[in-house]
Amino acid sequence: MMAPEPSPHATPAQADEQGAALSLLPIAATLSFYTLPASLQEQPLVQFAPQLIAYLAFGLWASRNRNIVSRLGLEKEKVQDGLRWGLVTGLLLGGLNTFVILSVYPHLGYDIHFLTATPHAQLPLFVMVPWFICGIALFVELNFRGFILGRLATLESRLWKSSVASRLSPLALIISAVVFAFDPFMVNTFQYLHWIALWDGLIWGIIRVRTGNLYITIVAHAIEVIVMYSAARLALMS
Repeated sequence: MMAPEPSPHATPAQADEQGAALSLLPIAATLSFYTLPASLQEQPLVQFAPQLIAYLAFGLWASRNRNIVSRLGLEKEKVQDGLRWGLVTGLLLGGLNTFVILSVYPHLGYDIHFLTATPHAQLPLFVMVPWFICGIALFVELNFRGFILGRLATLESRLWKSSVASRLSPLALIISAVVFAFDPFMVNTFQYLHWIALWDGLIWGIIRVRTGNLYITIVAHAIEVIVMYSAARLALMS
């Protein structure tokens, strides 16, 4: 069987990219998780399996391509814009999501005190802020927006005849956001609050696709979580 012809709207980098289909492995692993018996779903290693598979696939993809930094959107000339717009985006989303968690959910009858028992809440404040949160933001964004979304967008660019659809990568955006929001560890740890990750994933994904700048989503992710974590800790553990 012959490989599909690259779309005329794919960029040169997308057209010559190898192994983009490796991004389908963590998606398949996430879907497979929800077919497992509940006893297996409770196992931490099983919950982390999709992310572990993603990083292994990421490494294999990186070994098959050149210019990994630019393919991920991490060129050094993008750092300044990444810091500026990431800070603004993170503060806005952090404020909005903090309001949703601390005001909207309790008003609807949900108990959010389970957050005090999460692994994040058990760590000392000076460990979580900023070090652990920034580390999480870096690796999660490399995985979900850099690798999974970026590679899905490459695959999708080969499907569309419309330059607009190819540029916007709607399927890649939706799939990557859903996979992010339904990551097994995310769902197990944050329960019904994991739905917040759906619009976060869509917003960060749109930023990544439209700007090609992964620094923005890394910084936005870190700032947003610092805002939410600090406010929730103050409200629930003071």
